[in-house]
Amino acid sequence: MQAARLREIGGPSKLRIEDVPEPEAAEGQTVVRVRAAALNHRDAFITQGLYPNIVLPRILGSDCSGEAGGRDIVVDPTIGWGADERVWSPDATILGMPADGTFAQFVAVPNQNIHAKPDHLSVEEAAALPLGGVTAYRAAFVCGGLQAGETVLITGVGGGVQTFALLYAKAIGAHAVVTSARDGKLERAKALGADVAINYATTPDWHKAVRAAVGAVDLAIDSAGGDSFAKALTVVKPGGRVVTYGGTTGDATIKMFPIFWNQLSIFGTSMGSPGDFAAMLDFVSKHRIKPAIDRVYELAEIESAMQRMDDALQFGKIVLRIPQ
Repeated sequence: MQAARLREIGGPSKLRIEDVPEPEAAEGQTVVRVRAAALNHRDAFITQGLYPNIVLPRILGSDCSGEAGGRDIVVDPTIGWGADERVWSPDATILGMPADGTFAQFVAVPNQNIHAKPDHLSVEEAAALPLGGVTAYRAAFVCGGLQAGETVLITGVGGGVQTFALLYAKAIGAHAVVTSARDGKLERAKALGADVAINYATTPDWHKAVRAAVGAVDLAIDSAGGDSFAKALTVVKPGGRVVTYGGTTGDATIKMFPIFWNQLSIFGTSMGSPGDFAAMLDFVSKHRIKPAIDRVYELAEIESAMQRMDDALQFGKIVLRIPQ
């Protein structure tokens, strides 16, 4: 089969399309024919050596839609979450590292990780859903407790997870404030229903602009860390919630007084449990949510696709079409 495999660290240019043996299903596994796969930032991080426990050579990729047992399916990329829905097991892993992933014509996955594709989604849209969709679902609802009529701040809109968070918020009737450094992304976010859009590059005191526009928010969802996280804390109302699932700009320097004085709740999250994944699929189907697709590339174009993501040019998910 054809697969995009990484043999050495050095960035996306080190990915190679190779002919490799098709995987064989171990006990409790099924081999899925992959029809489309989606990129995540972890894929780029792995190529750059910025990810723990890297084993090479390896086929990358966490997200996919495809066929198994004669039905259209999507795959939950988190393997071995464990018995506690609140936190994943130290032994849990994600497809694409250390196990071979979805940038290939076939991938072997645990039987319990296979789910029916939502009927309203194309194969490309379904491939865009798994990791970003479940991360956003857990951040917005399981940890963040977002309710209809509340206001959520979504920093750095444009990436897959934050775009899902916006779609989810609007689906339940919440108000959404988004930030980005690119006006084009803000315009696309407004087209998806964002109520307020602020460019943090041209408005350094964007947190003050948020307060001027909507007052304090009920929930803030952030993945950047650093200054973004610190400022997000200042716009959450007393008793409000803050959820973080990343730290792409580094550690945050924060003031403690507003946190305890305003009795804020801060939640850390990553990926989602099997229960979260099933609930996310039900939610997406019920509300007929369609992922925002940035571009669809052929598998052979993976280096260009990965570079676009690494340059933060995308709005929504970047998808690979897998040759059949």
